[in-house]
Amino acid sequence: MYLPKPTKTEQVDQLLRNARLRDELEPLLDESIAWVDTQRMPTAVENDFLESILEWERAPMEPIRAWFDPPLDPPDPRRLGPNQLHNILLEVVERLFQKRVVLDFTDHLTDRELYALVIRDILPSYEKKLERGGAYLHWDCSGADSDPSDWLRYYASDADRELWEEETGDTAPQRREPPYRRDLPTAPM
Repeated sequence: MYLPKPTKTEQVDQLLRNARLRDELEPLLDESIAWVDTQRMPTAVENDFLESILEWERAPMEPIRAWFDPPLDPPDPRRLGPNQLHNILLEVVERLFQKRVVLDFTDHLTDRELYALVIRDILPSYEKKLERGGAYLHWDCSGADSDPSDWLRYYASDADRELWEEETGDTAPQRREPPYRRDLPTAPM
C-alpha cells in the first residue's frame, strides 16, 4: 500500500492524535494491543487502528432491531403469503445491510426459513453497533457454529472439507448445490 510522505505539520498532528488516542485507550487496553507491530506501520495507519479499538470498546450493545428508528419489527411470517414474505424479506435484508449487517450462507434456506431466522435469531441479538464505514457484522446463516453439516454440504471449499475431515476423522456430507440461489448484498470479511 502506497502512502504519500506526510508533511512535518501532518506528522506532528498525527503524533498528537496518537498520544490522545493512547491516553483514551490506556484504561481499556489489554495484552491484545501488543500483538500489533506499531513500529512497522505509519502513524496515520496506527491511529486508524487505535480509533477502531476505541470505537469497539465504547460501542453500545443493543439488539439489532433497536439499531433502527423506529425499531425494526417485521410482521409475523404466519400472516404472510409466499409473495408478501419474499418481498418483505428482501426489504428487511436491505435494511440490515444499510446498518452493515450481512447475511452469509443463505442459499440453502427457503424464504420462510430465512425470514424466521432473521426474526428469531438476528433481530433480537445483542451486538456492538459500530459506526465506522468498513465495519460489517457478518451473520453466518448456515448454523456452522452448532452444526457444520449445511456449511460443509453447500458452501465449504474442497480444501475446507478436507481439513474438516482430517481434524474430526468424520466424512463430510455429500456436496450439493444450494437450492435457493439469492443475490443478497455482500461485503468484505
